[in-house]
Amino acid sequence: MKPLSFTTAQLPAQKRIALVAHDHCKEFLLDWSECQRERLARHQLLATGTTGLLLSRRLDLPVECMLSGPLGGDQQLGARIAERRVDLLVFFWDPFEQQPHDPDIKALLRVAAVWNIPVACNESSADYLLSSPLLDVAHACRIPDYQQYLEARS
Repeated sequence: MKPLSFTTAQLPAQKRIALVAHDHCKEFLLDWSECQRERLARHQLLATGTTGLLLSRRLDLPVECMLSGPLGGDQQLGARIAERRVDLLVFFWDPFEQQPHDPDIKALLRVAAVWNIPVACNESSADYLLSSPLLDVAHACRIPDYQQYLEARS
C-alpha cells in the first residue's frame, strides 16, 4: 500500500479548543482555566461532559459539552478532530490512575497526533500552548491528505 501523503490546512485565528480532565485532575484544569480565562474567552470551547459543565460555571463562558468521557465523550472529541472541528486539545490526564476507558483515551490522543493538532497534557504544557504567538492567528499546518488517500484506494 502506498504511504500516506500530506497536505496543508489552515488553522483559524479563533481556535476550537477541547478541554478534558480526569476526575483527579478536574480541579487542576478548573484552576488553570480560571488563570487563562482571558485567552480562552477569545476561542470556542468544547469539553467532555462533567468537565464542560464545571468549566462553564467557573468561567461563565459558553462551553459545548460532549458526553462524559467514559460514556463516549472522548470518542466524540476524536471524531471532531478527524472532521477538523477541533484545533487544540488540553487534556489533563491522571498518570497514576488507570481509567476504565483507557482505550478511548489512547484513541483520542492517537487521532490528535494523526491530524497534527497541538496537545497539552498538564498545566506547564498548556501554559506554553496558550502563550504561543500562534494561538490568535491563522496559520498553516501539515495534515494527512485524505482525498488523495481515498483516490488511491479506488
